[in-house]
Amino acid sequence: MSFAATDTACTGTVQQEPVLRAEDLSKAYGPITVLSDVTLDIRAGEVHAIIGENGAGKSTLMKLLSGHAKPTGGAMSMSGKPVVFADAVQAEDAGVVLVHQEILLAADLTVAENLFLGRELSRGFAVDDRMMNRRTAEVLARVGSTARPTTRVGDLPLAQRQLVQIARALLDDRKVVILDEPTAMLANDEVDALLDIVRNLRAHGVAVLYISHRLEEVEAQADRVTVLRDGKMIGTWPGQELDQRQMAELMVGRELSMLYPPKREQATAEPSLSVEELSVDHGRFAGSFSVRPGEVLGIGGMIGAGRTELIEGLMGLRPAQARAISINGTPVAKPDVGSMMAAGVVYLTEDRKGKGLLLNEGLGPNLTLQALDMILPGLRLNRRKEASAVQSAVQDYDIRVRTLSVEAGQLSGGNQQKLLLAKVMLAEPSVVIIDEPTRGSTSATRAKSTTSSTTSSGPARPASSSRRNCLNSSACPTACW
Repeated sequence: MSFAATDTACTGTVQQEPVLRAEDLSKAYGPITVLSDVTLDIRAGEVHAIIGENGAGKSTLMKLLSGHAKPTGGAMSMSGKPVVFADAVQAEDAGVVLVHQEILLAADLTVAENLFLGRELSRGFAVDDRMMNRRTAEVLARVGSTARPTTRVGDLPLAQRQLVQIARALLDDRKVVILDEPTAMLANDEVDALLDIVRNLRAHGVAVLYISHRLEEVEAQADRVTVLRDGKMIGTWPGQELDQRQMAELMVGRELSMLYPPKREQATAEPSLSVEELSVDHGRFAGSFSVRPGEVLGIGGMIGAGRTELIEGLMGLRPAQARAISINGTPVAKPDVGSMMAAGVVYLTEDRKGKGLLLNEGLGPNLTLQALDMILPGLRLNRRKEASAVQSAVQDYDIRVRTLSVEAGQLSGGNQQKLLLAKVMLAEPSVVIIDEPTRGSTSATRAKSTTSSTTSSGPARPASSSRRNCLNSSACPTACW
């Protein structure tokens, strides 16, 4: 496999001065280097995609370019003039804004209050709520959000929060807009609206840095594509020269074989989980389904259709009742998290930072939290067993870390997702419920998630085969096999 980088900057044609340039940009945390010698030209009126595996350094690079972190090597310039951003505020004042992959909004404030936080409009000595609400409504319509300016952000679904976050970035005129996995939580119609925004920004001379694992979006949108791998820049190519397969091969550094396991024959065993007439939130969401050993059941639907609510009701996280629920043939009277986990059912939430991980804790506490009986035989934790479990998870799930002492919040989004999957699988469940399993994940990680959630690495639970069952909830229709 060989693709020669043929960035148009090297073709001899006259190129405009980059609106933002990074030269030999590097970042290290103590002795650990996470980004090395990246040189990048970002041009006005261009969509420049940055792609790479989980942990390749994409988010680190974006933080350096937008003032959220300071480089330990290299330099930056804007329109040919050297620039050093003391912080993100200074970068935004210069016209460079980053829309984070994760939601960074104040949940207890309204949508309008979040958009204007720190830059409130006033009329005399009072805050001009009417004007802020009007401008908020305008920018929300522009990004395709259905949220209202006066709605509390904490009451919005994750997809709408993401659109609010994008709206906040576009409230003022920008020279460079950096979008880090902007469509990871969006349904198809919302993705289309966002891509229209990207095209509009390009048409108005704004430089767009676009980070995405959805290579079909990169192929359709990008004027140029830069590939990162293991913290190093592999090269930059004109977008029209790479198809999706070539991009993926450049990301992983090898030719791609069959990513996903072949579909199995239809399962015929008795269901491991059977749910009849489940009603959640007093009848707002309802459904009946079952899943057999070794089977993947896909639950698809648009944002707001009730996929997450239905599963949270099943797990006892929302008010729910059902005509009948049975796990491996045993009836469950009233589901709650403890009884469902004890029966072999685990749930991987779509909100990994808010509900799935302890971001200020290390890999060990996060990994073993749902399987404490493995490392807590008495009153004291068995640190040796915890360390062994972490080592195995890092290897089995390909969690990219440069030290095992890293906190969960310091991992890239894709590696946080792999840690969360390893966490729920450590309990050796017979049924795994995964909400948006591939959010922020590369093709290779998606394949790993599929294999891991349907293949047992340990002893099976009673009345279960050695292959697990998986309920896969996604904003897009998901294949079942």
